[in-house]
Amino acid sequence: MTRRQLHLNAFLMNTGHHEASWRLPESDPYAHVDLAHYVRLARIAERGTFDSLFLADGPQLWNSVQQRPAGALEPITLLTALATATEHIGLIATASTSYNSPYNLARKFATLDHLSGGRAGWNIVTTAGAEAARNFGLDAEPAHAERYARAAEFLDVALKLWDSWEDDAIVADKEAGVWGDDAKIHPPRHQGRYFSVEGALNVPRTPQGYPLLVQAGSSEDGKRFAARYAEAVFTAQQTIEDARAFYADLKARTVAAGRDADHIKVLPGIVPVIGSTEAEALANERLLEDHIVHAHGVDRLERLLQLAPGSLELDGPLPADLPPESAIEGAKSRYTLVVELARRDRLTVRQLIGRLGGGRGHLTFAGTPEQVADTIELWFESGAADGFNIMPAVLPSGLEAFVDHVVPILRARGLLRTEYGSARRTLRERYGLPRPANQHVIIPALV
Repeated sequence: MTRRQLHLNAFLMNTGHHEASWRLPESDPYAHVDLAHYVRLARIAERGTFDSLFLADGPQLWNSVQQRPAGALEPITLLTALATATEHIGLIATASTSYNSPYNLARKFATLDHLSGGRAGWNIVTTAGAEAARNFGLDAEPAHAERYARAAEFLDVALKLWDSWEDDAIVADKEAGVWGDDAKIHPPRHQGRYFSVEGALNVPRTPQGYPLLVQAGSSEDGKRFAARYAEAVFTAQQTIEDARAFYADLKARTVAAGRDADHIKVLPGIVPVIGSTEAEALANERLLEDHIVHAHGVDRLERLLQLAPGSLELDGPLPADLPPESAIEGAKSRYTLVVELARRDRLTVRQLIGRLGGGRGHLTFAGTPEQVADTIELWFESGAADGFNIMPAVLPSGLEAFVDHVVPILRARGLLRTEYGSARRTLRERYGLPRPANQHVIIPALV
């Protein structure tokens, strides 16, 4: 019997996930706008036989430009370039349902899927924050529940558009002079609460049918949305107990939604800080923490917790009277994770900033390659994960260390493929997912 294997995704963020990574001597402060930097990272991840790589995004300039390399290249455009520099690895881009239109976005992802040979994925986000709203002519961000209602209709329209061409709509009969079959084109003619979309997509159906659908919200609204649509979920948990509870809950919700539990993959984030010895790994972690500018961390925490500037004392605890998650309209699940982390471990604001500096609430683990592999295996085998969102603290060195020293251990344990193989496979196939049937095609029942 073949052992169940991990799914690994490389979450690439400019010079690394740690907020102080850009200050290290090895780091290039301009790497976030350098195509060669991302090509190098993609090829390192492909050398490690990762399933996919992922780019986060948001339609606003995050925080102050004093804090770390700011701004980001538009991810679908960047991934199109990376498609030409790689052969196997999946390419997942974040795109907002709040500040896009279904037709344009469906077309962009269909294009990426064609150009990459079926390697496109969409991380579906609803985009929290008043800053983004004001960039699109709104006075404030829409309410949390409304953002998810819009996202559901957005995705329903996108699915109609991707299915608006049947797979065999292109006839290409040169002798008869018939290129395509109009009977196999299905305009959505959608009229809904948020969107009105009449015509068929102007891109044929793609190698995957439609991109791998990824979601990252862990609020109640987010989990309901994931159970209905998502095929991979990026999540953040600090403890294996919390991860197991989230995993079991999401799988049960997926079954209740009428789907196969194995058709949704749960990938918690982990920020590995690796050293040849445990002492070296901890020293590497301390070096990063020593470069944190705490004033920046206080500002981010006050924004997340929706507190007035000057509310937090660096060497004091979080205020006792913080609002409940139900009162938060922004990133609900991240708010709760941060507050629970501070309360559970009795952290001062300074200590909390240090804990969040590497992964903004994702699990940060400093250790030897064997210890990192042990942690990954334990979570994987204990019903806490189907794989991991690998978030190197420093790039490219952190990704190279993981691929060169942790990946061989996972392979030796039979947890990770040793090669992609000669056949070109789609991202869905890498994740063990079927190609979706076109909603306009009736599949004959077996007699």
